[in-house]
Amino acid sequence: MKTRSTKPDSDEAVSDSEQFLFGGRLLPDWGFTTHEQTMLKISFLVIARQIPGMLRTALRLAWDADRPALVAVVVAELGRALAAAFGLLATNRALTSLFASGSTDQLLRAALPAALAVGGASALSAVLGVASSWAGDRLEPKTERAATVAYLRRAARVELAALEDPEFTRLLESARFGTAAVRRLIGQAISVLTALLGLVAAGGVLLTLDPLLLPMLVLIAAPKGWGAVRSARRRYGSVMAWLQHHRAASLLAQLITQPHSAPEVRVHAIGPFILGHYVTMAEASEREQNRLARATAATSLLASALSGLAAAATFALLGWLVYGGHMALAVAGTAVVGIRTGAADITSLVRTVNNLYEEALFVADLDRLQREAERRAIPAGGTALPERPDVITLEDVGFTYPGRSTPALSGITLTIPRSQVIALVGDNGSGKTTLSKVLTGLYPPSSGRMLWDGVDTATADRDQLFSSVAVLEQGFQQWPFTLRANVLIGRPEHGGDPEERLKRAADYADLHPIVEAQDHGWNTLAARGFKGGVQLSGGQWQRIGMARAHHRATTTGPGGRPTHLVIADEPTSALDPKSEIAAFARVRELADQGLTVILITHRLAATADADRIYVLREGRLAEQGTHAELMADPNGGYRASYLLQARQYATEIPAQRGASAPADAELS
Repeated sequence: MKTRSTKPDSDEAVSDSEQFLFGGRLLPDWGFTTHEQTMLKISFLVIARQIPGMLRTALRLAWDADRPALVAVVVAELGRALAAAFGLLATNRALTSLFASGSTDQLLRAALPAALAVGGASALSAVLGVASSWAGDRLEPKTERAATVAYLRRAARVELAALEDPEFTRLLESARFGTAAVRRLIGQAISVLTALLGLVAAGGVLLTLDPLLLPMLVLIAAPKGWGAVRSARRRYGSVMAWLQHHRAASLLAQLITQPHSAPEVRVHAIGPFILGHYVTMAEASEREQNRLARATAATSLLASALSGLAAAATFALLGWLVYGGHMALAVAGTAVVGIRTGAADITSLVRTVNNLYEEALFVADLDRLQREAERRAIPAGGTALPERPDVITLEDVGFTYPGRSTPALSGITLTIPRSQVIALVGDNGSGKTTLSKVLTGLYPPSSGRMLWDGVDTATADRDQLFSSVAVLEQGFQQWPFTLRANVLIGRPEHGGDPEERLKRAADYADLHPIVEAQDHGWNTLAARGFKGGVQLSGGQWQRIGMARAHHRATTTGPGGRPTHLVIADEPTSALDPKSEIAAFARVRELADQGLTVILITHRLAATADADRIYVLREGRLAEQGTHAELMADPNGGYRASYLLQARQYATEIPAQRGASAPADAELS
């Protein structure tokens, strides 16, 4: 488990442990890694040239979030810059008075007003600094909240296909970091603004006192700025080069402590093996940190030496100018103060510009996401849909997932009459779930049409379509909320008596025994890992899902719009046999109440009761009819599948071995 010594900024900073365990660098493909190497590809001067644009972005976001706070920050920072300039001028006036001829009392009295002015400027600057900090602290969370709300609002309205597009999801994740980056961007922008204004104030005063003083400021500050840039970028390059190394080591640490890996870690004695690789990788990281510390110290020493030499040269020049009568002693003293102030501002500016640029990258992603989300958003408004259509018709419907060439559905033509149970069956990957998502409006057809009593859903109000549908999927969302919220979230916008609605939903799904078994009843948190939270079984969750679907199906949506279509996708997969039979009976009850039910299941015994069965094969409609009609076809795929499942239950009783065959000879 030796580690090769490599340069920190090389892509080959890979230990033998990483090579053995991961086949090389552990490179995540997540949105937040989008800009990890960006800072290494461009120079500091390129970044510096983009400061105006970054400041404009920050100002625009802050202006939208809290205009009074933004105005307060800008006014306070301008005031601090003016106070600093005034303080330097007052310092020059005080020094001029002190270095004039006369008695000590006379000199002190002459310098007192200027000295008081210096103190007043310092006090005003401190007060304005507090005001700027207060306004910034008020502005940052508001800006982050506004950005986060806008992000979530747009993300919640994009088409489902967009969320299944890897490029869009990567942008979505990167933009999520942009919401927090907005807050940091405001803080960094204020710091940059403070340093810039302070630098301008100091430089302006020095230029006013003597044109030679400004080059002196640059001469002293330049080495410090160079040292800060070089150290910061070296540190950044090291972090980026070894970031995957740290992630790999963290992954090993997690594997030792996580419950799901604990059995093999103990039984197979894998703990020492993983720990050995972790130690090797940690030692490699420590060597890199030591190298970085030495390089940073060397750079800081060189920068300080150069800055010290520049300061010595500057002070020597000041002394020569004063000695030769080319500069007043008071001006020279003021220059010393101004140069120190300006040098500090340059160092502060350099330290914050890199951070400002990094935050701006993620904020730019946030802006790009907002534009892309608007382009891929579910359209608002449209033609009104009938509340209770007599028939839903699909005409030659096809659907192809983004980025794929083979259609998931092709040429689907069928009808779904009102108040019937329609079964969709077929092998895995035949297109059943995709078709159900087309029926719910989550996937607009790539070709063909879906009609509700002749109204094309492509031009219809999609929110009305969503409001008319209740969905119970096999992988339905198990919300980390209370049992009460998990049921009522089926119609979160609905008013009325929640307790009565809970009772009806619990009666339908036989949920009362589960609720009564919990210490906190309906207020039980269904989320393991939180205080008071419980872990529910798959069957218990399926009952909650059925209660949620019933609550949605039997209550009206916005504007009093009733549910019309119920999609039940493998609704009983986690239930015991007795509960499964009862659940299918409850699905039938929904149709008896006037709802149209789409039943998707592999349990073909449950489809015998359906009013009509559609059999899908490789995205196409292969068979259709009632159970009796499909069973009458000796070559039908549905009949073959039904009999194959039935044979699993047609076992002989040992005591009757040798007796007559089962009544249904086809099952023998």
